Amino acid sequence: MKTARLNRLFNPRSNRCFDVAVDHGFFNEYDFLPGIENMRKAIDVLVAAAPDAIQLTVGLAPLLQELPGRHKPSLVLRTDVANVYGKDLPRSLFSRMIQSPVEQALRLDATCVVVNLFRIPNQPEVTDQCMQNILAIKPDCDRYGMPLMIEPLVFQPNKTAGGYMVDGDLRKILPLVRQAVELGADIIKADPTDDINVYRQVVEISGRIPVLVRGGGRAPDEAILQRTEALIRQGAAGIVYGRNVIQHGNPAGMTKALMAIVHDGATAATAAKLIKPENS
Repeated sequence: MKTARLNRLFNPRSNRCFDVAVDHGFFNEYDFLPGIENMRKAIDVLVAAAPDAIQLTVGLAPLLQELPGRHKPSLVLRTDVANVYGKDLPRSLFSRMIQSPVEQALRLDATCVVVNLFRIPNQPEVTDQCMQNILAIKPDCDRYGMPLMIEPLVFQPNKTAGGYMVDGDLRKILPLVRQAVELGADIIKADPTDDINVYRQVVEISGRIPVLVRGGGRAPDEAILQRTEALIRQGAAGIVYGRNVIQHGNPAGMTKALMAIVHDGATAATAAKLIKPENS
């Protein structure tokens, strides 16, 4: 029964979700590590700030789940590992799923599993691997009542963008999001569009499936808060931000600010006041 786990993931006061992704170390990129060198410390800071969920890998999920008490963020378990994020891509790209992903998620008491659906220019083999991952995990998710979050990601050409860069073209995002829905997603984790004011079309193409919006790379506080406010107004069911939280000078303050926008309808200007110097 997926409803029980979804109820742990989506906050009852807004029926939205703020998931903080700290699974970046899974992908073997040095630039992804700032802010998460000490994962015990990083997770403790986030737990104290109380987002709805924390996204982790099988190796580090126990750091969250071993904490005592009932009132802590839910676990979203990353189930696939890829080598597609670097500025200099290797000769062969892959996206591989961990073994028995739903069983591992159940043992870790996860509320959700997440898997990628990449669209990378001139790399159809990686998309095929993503498809195989989704087709393999979906029946077990249904059998054991584990919500499936699919992450449709559209990349810019690596030679143009110089690394893992989102392509915010609505015409590329819409069909990939719809494909993820058709493949059986219970939740969509999607890129923001270049023009945030058209994001309601992404929400519409998803139908009854809630859309959580990715944060992407680091950006100034004002830009992140304003974008989040606009996305919530466009109908997004929440956000999945990582580096804009954990690499922030005050991760707890940024978490509280984003929670205010997502769950309380706060404006970006009001939420910004919740971000204070860490030692103030």
